[in-house]
Formats: sequence, C-alpha cells, structure tokens
Amino acid sequence: MSHPAAKRGTPRGGNPITRLTMDNSAHPTVHVSALPPPAATDATSSKLAHRAFWVMTRRVTMMAAGVDFALLLLFLYFDAPLLAWLNLVSIGLYGCAYWLLTRRMNASAIALIWLEVLGHAAIGTMLIGWDSGFHYYLLMFIPAIVVSAGSKLRPYTLLLLLFVFYIGLHTVARWVGPTAPLDNTGLWVVHGFNVAVVFAMAAHTARFYYRTVRRAEKKLADLAATDPLTGLSNRRNLLSLAEQVLAHAERTGHSTALVLADIDHFKAINDQHGHEAGDQVLVHIGTLLSETCRAQDIVARWGGEEFLLLLPATDAAAALALAERIRSVVTAQPLSTHKQETPINATLSLGVTVVQTNEPLASAIARADGALYRSKEQGRNRVTTAELVQL
Repeated sequence: MSHPAAKRGTPRGGNPITRLTMDNSAHPTVHVSALPPPAATDATSSKLAHRAFWVMTRRVTMMAAGVDFALLLLFLYFDAPLLAWLNLVSIGLYGCAYWLLTRRMNASAIALIWLEVLGHAAIGTMLIGWDSGFHYYLLMFIPAIVVSAGSKLRPYTLLLLLFVFYIGLHTVARWVGPTAPLDNTGLWVVHGFNVAVVFAMAAHTARFYYRTVRRAEKKLADLAATDPLTGLSNRRNLLSLAEQVLAHAERTGHSTALVLADIDHFKAINDQHGHEAGDQVLVHIGTLLSETCRAQDIVARWGGEEFLLLLPATDAAAALALAERIRSVVTAQPLSTHKQETPINATLSLGVTVVQTNEPLASAIARADGALYRSKEQGRNRVTTAELVQL
C-alpha cells in the first residue's frame, strides 16, 4: 500500500526544508521461519483463572497427601491404628486423584478429592470429636467452588450443600460425641496440627490466586499495548509512553527524535504475493526495526504499513544515522518464505524530525510525515529529515 500522502500534491507536515540521503541495493535473504510468532491474543483473565485452578488443584493434591502422611505418623505415635489406616487410605485416594489430573481426567479426580475430604472430615470428627479440627478442611472447598463453578447457580448450590453438610456434621458430632477419643494431649496436638495446616493451605491458595490475578492483569495490559501481528507497541501505547519520554526530555534538556517509516509499494506486495505474505513482510520488518534500534527506543506499528520510532535522548544527526541504517538493513534482507519461489524485496521510505521544546507530539509527527512524503516523492527507499523553518 503506498503512502497516503504520496497521492496528494503537498506534504501533510506543511513545508519543511528537506535533506536527502542515499538509496537502494539488496542482497541476502531472511527465512520466515526465523521470525518470532505474533503475540498471542486469545488469553483472557477467565481462561487464566481456569488454568490456574487446575494447577492449584494438582499442587493441593500433593500437599494433602503429605499432610495425610504426617497424620498417619501422628496417629501411630498416639496408638490410634484405625485413624492411621484412615490416613493411609486417604494417601492412596490422593495418589489416584493426582494420576487422573495428569491425564486430564479432571471430573473423576475432583470426585475422588471430594470423597476423600468429606469422608475424612466426617470419619475423623466422629472418631475423635469435633474438637479435633478435621472439619476445618471442609472450609477449603469454598474458594475452589467459587473459582471452578461453570454456571451462575452451580456455586450457590454447592456452597449450600457444603453448608448443610458442615452444620449436620457439627450437630451429629456434638450429639453423639467421639467414638474413639484421644487423650487430652493427643487431641490438643491433632487440633493444633489441623489448624496450622489449614492456615498454611489458605495462605498458599490466596497467594497463588493473587499472583494469578496479577499475571492476568499484566497479560491483558500487554495485549492492550501490543500490535497483535508484529508484537510491537501499538499506536495507543506509543502515545502513552511518549508523554513520559517528552516530560523527561523537558526536565533533562535532552532532545527526542521521531522516525516515521512506510513500506514502499506495499499494496503491490499484497497483490502479487497475497495478504499472508504481506503480513509476513510486516512481521519481518518489525523484527528488523526492533533489532536495529536501541533498548530505550520505542518501536510501534503506527497503522497499516507504517511504523513510528520514538527515540529518547537523540539529536537530529543521530536519528538520521539510525534511519539510514534501518533503511540499509531492510533493503539488504529480503524475506524468503516457503510459499514464494523468489524472495520478497521490501524497502522503506523514512521521515525524520526532532520534537521541539513544548511542541505537541502531533505537530512533530505531522512534520515527520511530511518528510516521509518527500522521500516517496523523490523515488522511495530513502531517508528525508525535516527541520523547522522560522517564518
């Protein structure tokens, strides 16, 4: 697609003085397989939360098996073989649940986990009493139900059933009393152990979901700031970052330069090679721009086949040198694809300017755009720098 300004008789940036540099030549090729893939665009916070739930489920399954092993040793110490056997069975159930989770048989795994926790809490409470603290483990289901529920009604139904089970267990345990009680020391140790485990697991779960939410927020922010095809900054992100860069430049007295680049004859590339090849050219040139610029430079896809470079602490001469280096790199590295017998030769026309003190960014961009138009007008594949004229 040709530069829009090239279709008109005057540059969009007014009447800048221009200084022209050199052009043309092409050599080695770059294979498309070496290019980075486009940035992912299908991640959402709900998907991340769902994935995090299953990761956490596997972790908690292993932690629970470890807790049951510790309880097995504890009950052997207090000479409570029935409770020790109960924990041995629990370890086996958690092992089966973990195996099912690794094979994505999630429904069966969750059923086993529910069976173990409900059964263990009920049997442990009935054997040694409500004060043993086994009922605390039932409360760990609450965040799991909320996160994993697939419909609006399901979590409330499950929470209601859990509440009824909890109150029913409390009522029966208080009414019947412990059927295989421990001595006071044993009961105190078991209760303290269960409280400590539930506290630790609740803290670990909360921390895990907190980090998951932060990662989701960061990923969504990155997606909002990134061009999905090239992985470069998008227009909105560049404008946001430009405010910070220009404010810093005002404080330090450093100059800030802009380079506006446009792919020459991009419409012809699309027409001749297809839009897929056109997309590959955009990705290829975006990669070359990123590799050629400094780490502090901001490279953005400005729109269509245009790219805008924001160069902090850069004067006109340095910006011109960088733009010429970019032009040479792009010209010297045609794109080779599996579907094209011959490499796709792409070139850039570039316009360079320096943002003046207290100048609106839009004004500087318009001036760079005018310089870019001048590059198109002079034959393309060249760099033009614009300087303000005092009228």
